[in-house]
Parts: sequence; structure tokens; C-alpha cells
Amino acid sequence: MFRVQGRWARRALRQYSTNLPKESSTQTNHAISNKQLLYLTDPVTPGSIFFLPHGTRIFNKLVQFMKNQQLKYGFQEVITPLIYKTKLWETSGHWDNYKEDMFKVVGNDLSKEELEGEDEHLHEYGLKPMNCPGHCLIYSKFERSYNELPIRLSDFSSLHRNESSGALSGLTRVRRFHQDDGHIFCELHQINQEITNTINLIKDTYNVFGIDSVKDVDFFLSTRPEKYMGESKTWDEAEKQLADVLDKATGDGGWSIREGDGAFYGPKIDVLLTDAFGKKHQVGTIQLDFQLPTRFQLKYISQNGDRDNQPIMVHRAVFGSLERFFAILLDHYQGKWPFWINPRQAVVIPVSDKHHSAAESIRRQLLGDIVTDDCVAPMTGYNFYVDVDTRSETVGNRIKDAIHKGYSYILMVGDKDIENGTVAVRTRDLRKVSNMTVNEIYKKFVELEKNYQ
Repeated sequence: MFRVQGRWARRALRQYSTNLPKESSTQTNHAISNKQLLYLTDPVTPGSIFFLPHGTRIFNKLVQFMKNQQLKYGFQEVITPLIYKTKLWETSGHWDNYKEDMFKVVGNDLSKEELEGEDEHLHEYGLKPMNCPGHCLIYSKFERSYNELPIRLSDFSSLHRNESSGALSGLTRVRRFHQDDGHIFCELHQINQEITNTINLIKDTYNVFGIDSVKDVDFFLSTRPEKYMGESKTWDEAEKQLADVLDKATGDGGWSIREGDGAFYGPKIDVLLTDAFGKKHQVGTIQLDFQLPTRFQLKYISQNGDRDNQPIMVHRAVFGSLERFFAILLDHYQGKWPFWINPRQAVVIPVSDKHHSAAESIRRQLLGDIVTDDCVAPMTGYNFYVDVDTRSETVGNRIKDAIHKGYSYILMVGDKDIENGTVAVRTRDLRKVSNMTVNEIYKKFVELEKNYQ
């Protein structure tokens, strides 16, 4: 730190202030997280995020949101293993094309493996960097028919990629992350509709978060890289199909080409979001894959009984890395979360000690039917994150603290409120106080959550 003394002309001072480097996205994320207790990192596990209780609430809301959206597009959720023998990665091509970005896992005591004269190499494992080989295994375990297609699988399990330690950065560049991963197995004539559906889902999702799908979202067609699998003719056909869909979905000039930036197994549509600092982040993706179905010998029975038909595979994600999307939302909202995703939706402030039981009763009612006198809470209904602040601080100080922590609604209860059967309600942004019954508050909260507000 140093101090500059002297006299500045007003214009020069303004110009100097404008040219000061802005705080980075990562610094802002950390500052908001420290204030709201959302996540932390530790050197013992570089590139891995500890989501604290309030951060976990946001993370889980993102996952649940996407699970709900996927239902209308016919996705079925699966849960798959984290480690697979290298044989799987050799079959998929990842061991030849992606090995440097993977973590190898080997048991300390190989005597626990049934080697039966096999090479120890066959009993090495790889920590999965992506879900597609596992989903191919699921597809291959059953005889498939044309009338089952498209088969759409989704997966939210954690993935690991061996990023350079120097490149790790907050939530946006990590080694362990989660993805709203999905894979579609379909026939050739179904590709356009499936990709169109995914682009519509991407646009609808970003709009919910107040992200302008025209101004803040860029679509790119990433074409054949230098190192790739398959025939160039197949690649050309796949790239043309993706270009045709992009033309229809985004309009003339609504997308750009990134030459040579495709995945090694197929071309892809990359979706980039611009954050509050003007930095672009890779989020959603749609990848067309003619290679993995060949390598895993995936087949289906056609309408005429032919058993030698190979499905097309489409990889897709909307959020992409949930950790990265979390970071973008931190920048986007600056800690002022919309009610539906806010980890602190409301706080009840009793005016004095004698109002504690009334405040707790309000909290329990707003928590919804998850709080019950029965032994087991039901799996239904709307339930809200509501706290009670019973500290001995003044009401004014507790209101200031609630605003600082980012609560959407501040509810106050005193003698008059108990007498009238109402609660004094204000928001974090407006000082105006209104009086509502607990039932009215609950209905308001339900409407806010239903409408993603």
C-alpha cells in the first residue's frame, strides 16, 4: 500500500479511477462467499470445492431445476460409477486421446485383484472425466429396438479432470466438478429435433436466470480437430447437420465457427456466457458422436427386423460445469439471489424475548409440511429456508445484519402482530412494511418459487 498526495484535476481523477483494474470474477466470488458462507477450498485437495450448507442449498436447487426441465424432454436419470478399468477408456479412445487429463487410480494392494495371469496394467483404473463411456455400457447391456429410440440418459455424478495446478481458479477452473450431463441415442432422422430441443432448453434455462440469450450468449460450431477419430466424410456430414440446426435456431449470423476446436470423437456446438466482468465462459455444449457407438458396437433392431443398425449419440449439457455456472450466477446477482434460489429466503425477528415462541411457530409454518409432529416428514410440498434471529441485538441491528447476509424477506413479530394475527413484512431492498398473515406469506412464497422469482 502507498499513498499519493497532491492535487488532481477533476477530469484527470475521473480518468485515473476509470482505468484502475477491476476486481476479478474470482475475487468477487470469494468475497460474496465469505460474506454468505457458500463454499471454501483447501490446499489438501486443489481444484475441489467444499460447498458449505448455504452453498449446497443453491447447488441442489440448480440440480433440481434441471431435473425438472429434463422430464418434459424425456430424460431418465442414472447414477454411474466413478472409476473404471483402463480397458473401458481404451475402448472409448480416451486412453489414447485424453489420458494426460485423467487421474489414474491403482489399488495399493494388488493381491486383492483376481489377476489370473493377466497383466497388472489391465487392473489399473481411471477416475472418470466424463460419463459417455458409462452410458454406452448401459445402452449395450440390453437388446434395443427402433421404437425405444431416442433413449435419453442424464447423470449428475462428479467428474475429475487433471487440470494444471497453475490453471486452477476458484469455481471456474477446477479438477472435481459436476455436470448436468446427458446422452441421447437416436436414429439419423431424429438428430435435428433432439438438437433443436436442446437449444430450446438452453435458451429457456438461461432466461430463467435473467441471462439474455441474444446479448450474453454466444453459439459456436467447433469443427474437426487435428487429432480425431473416424472418417473425414463422417465429420463433414455431422458438421453440416449441426450448422443447419444452428441456422434455424439462432437465425442468420447467430453463431460462429471455431475451426479445429471440436472433441476428438465429433463436432460440437459450444455455448459461451459472458459474465458481469465481460469474461466469456464455456457452459452448455451439444456434441454429435458417430465414433463411440462404433467403438462400443452399439446396435438396435430396425423396423424391418435388421439387427445391424448403429444409433447416433448426442452429448449435451446446459449448465455445463455446475461449479462454473454457480460462479457466473455469483457475478450476475452479486449475492442478491432471487427468492426461489436464495439459500436465505426469510428470517423471523422477534421484537423481544417473550416473542421467541411466536417467531419459532412462524418459522415452522413457513418451512412447510417438511416440519411435522409425525416421525417421518413427507416427500411433498413447498418448503422454504427460514431462520429465526433471537440474538439480544436491537431489532434495527438485526435487520441490518439480515440485509447484509442477503435474506429476501425480513419478518418481524411483536405484541401488536400477535394480537392481530399478522406479521410485519419487508424485503431486503425496500423499507416499506406490510402486514400479512402467515398463510398469506406462505402463498406468496409459493408463487415466487413457482415462477422462479
